[in-house]
Amino acid sequence: MDKTALNWEKREIPPDLVKSVDAKYHCGPITASILIRRGFSGGEAIRYFLESDPRYLRNPFELPSMEDAVERILSAREEGERVLIFGDRDVDGITSTVLIRETLAAMGLEPSWRLPRGDEPYGLSMQAVEEFAADSGTLIITVDCGISNVAEIARASELGVDVIITDHHNPQGVLPPAYAVINPKVDTDPAYPFRDLAGCGVAFKLACALRFAQRSSFYGQELCLLNVRAANDAWIIEIVKLRNLAVIGRLSETVVPGVVRITDTRLPAFLEGQQILTWDLPLQAGILGRIFGKGVEIAMLDIAPEIAKEIPKSQGQSLLRLREESRLARYSVEEITELDVFLNLFISFVRKREKLWTTQDEEGLQLAGLGTVADIMPLLDENRIIVRGGIESIKTRPRPGIAELLFKLGLAGSRFGSKELSWQLCPAINAAGRMGKPEIAANLLMEPDPVVRDRLAAELISLNDERKKLGEETWNIAEPMAQQNLDRFNGKLALACGENINRGVTGLMGSRLVKRFNVPALVVSFAGETATGSLRSVKGYDLRPLLEQCADLFLDWGGHNYAAGFSMDRGNWEAFLKRLETLSGAIEFTPEQGTAILIDAELPPAYLSPEIIDIVEKFEPYGEENRPLSFMTRNARISDINLMGKNGAPHVKLTLDIGSYKWPAVYWQAADKIPGEFDLHDSVDLVFGMTRNWFSGDGKPQLVITDMKRTGA
Repeated sequence: MDKTALNWEKREIPPDLVKSVDAKYHCGPITASILIRRGFSGGEAIRYFLESDPRYLRNPFELPSMEDAVERILSAREEGERVLIFGDRDVDGITSTVLIRETLAAMGLEPSWRLPRGDEPYGLSMQAVEEFAADSGTLIITVDCGISNVAEIARASELGVDVIITDHHNPQGVLPPAYAVINPKVDTDPAYPFRDLAGCGVAFKLACALRFAQRSSFYGQELCLLNVRAANDAWIIEIVKLRNLAVIGRLSETVVPGVVRITDTRLPAFLEGQQILTWDLPLQAGILGRIFGKGVEIAMLDIAPEIAKEIPKSQGQSLLRLREESRLARYSVEEITELDVFLNLFISFVRKREKLWTTQDEEGLQLAGLGTVADIMPLLDENRIIVRGGIESIKTRPRPGIAELLFKLGLAGSRFGSKELSWQLCPAINAAGRMGKPEIAANLLMEPDPVVRDRLAAELISLNDERKKLGEETWNIAEPMAQQNLDRFNGKLALACGENINRGVTGLMGSRLVKRFNVPALVVSFAGETATGSLRSVKGYDLRPLLEQCADLFLDWGGHNYAAGFSMDRGNWEAFLKRLETLSGAIEFTPEQGTAILIDAELPPAYLSPEIIDIVEKFEPYGEENRPLSFMTRNARISDINLMGKNGAPHVKLTLDIGSYKWPAVYWQAADKIPGEFDLHDSVDLVFGMTRNWFSGDGKPQLVITDMKRTGA
């Protein structure tokens, strides 16, 4: 579409709301307005944009079955059991496999691992289960798979093999009969607060939980934090119960002194058998004595002096005073109490005293960050900390395997972010699985010998080159076939299939077809008597109902709302096509609004300074559900124009006078707009993003123009 036809849309927002968000989060008016326009005006959503510290990651024991899984793995270590890690062939599955394998090896286990090779199907296979059981194996840990393998896991149980599932794909009604199922999408009470972890994000949580179990004196321990605060003529006794530092219960009792006995409250039952910690024991014991009488004593330990040793600023402070200074208090949707402050202080104290974050965790973030970007997970919530932390760790000290690959890709020592990971590093790792050899990438990330790593990295680069060539050859088959099939499926589904389509690139082809036709796409590879398909969807159309109505035809199926896959017997293919002809007619989705540019903030010339790049980088990493920032400014003057690029120099390089600064800018594919739409010395309005230009080595900010027109046009 011609860029001159694009509409510029800047959503109006209340100025008072901008002021209040800025005042509460101390983020500045521009950042506040961007957050509000993107739908974030408070709470945890904002926290994950403004904070980077790993302490803001959620407790892994909030995930369902986490302690059961940890206990089973610790038991396997004690008994010297044979353990198998079973993963997937993509980046998410490979990084998950490496992450768990290294974690178990550090514990003293010697796990074997297995990834689907060649034409082997996705997910835990019956063959893998039976071969492992025949080899005296007793525990399988699935990573980035398992949630749909009901029959395989039932078979494992018959053979005396326990299975721990770590996965992030959608459950399909009946959960497999596994020993433990760790998946943020499983419905539990309470539910895990963030459903969109990648498979490697779930694996990272398991690794963190295992390290906590080995390092912390609080593993497996329950305890209560207690605080009493005044409420008019009454007192409120608040207690939070923790296990593995995760909240498992809360109690609040409002009591008028002298009116009720302690036995008439819920306190005795809630506190029975618990270690009770409080802040300022003399004060708290005195208040409880006034409430229930001096004959009533609650055995409590004053933890404030110990916390002060690790967090000196808390020395001699009341919880009420500390609440006023609490950073975490900013992000609470509801008004936080002194007990909330106490809870946050206690968790921070334990993390510091027991040194719960180490270089192992940093290296784990590198793997988790890679898998999260590669699997196109939403870069919101704690995924932001995982990816940002992984990128920073890679920049500072890339782990073995990643370091060699960066060097061969020309990224070693360079500045890079989620874009470079997504476009260069992840595809190179993914190529191994797409070409049926995922073990090459896994071995690269686990190999201790640098000489061998160098060879494996070279093999990956070669496989990636092969994958690119195969992708182009397959596109020449898939694109015209999908075009021809559109009418058959009511113009709402693009389908390509055949024996000449390699299953390793079906997902890539599906994504390209979605972009080409702006409808859901299905690409299927035939091999022998099996058809293996990948589906990709447009935003606004959930694939699950379509797949559920065809489930009786599949051998296996699963995935996410917008990316899924299946395998089936070739004998069901024609019945499947007929069903799709009917079902596709009912597909409803909202077409993408391609004529609109969403503007995050309008910057008057006086506000457009080089410091704006700090705001741009604050919103990194960019990706799924977090597009790059888009700014608008008016009355810029073009003081210099040059053409650049090959093939007729299609790109434009400009210098723009805006306010007090001369801004370097690039405008891709815009040479044909000169002089019709703009020219030297024109005054222009423009929409743009901002990046650093590292070509000259200094990283100076430059504008990347999205659309531009003469002022007043």
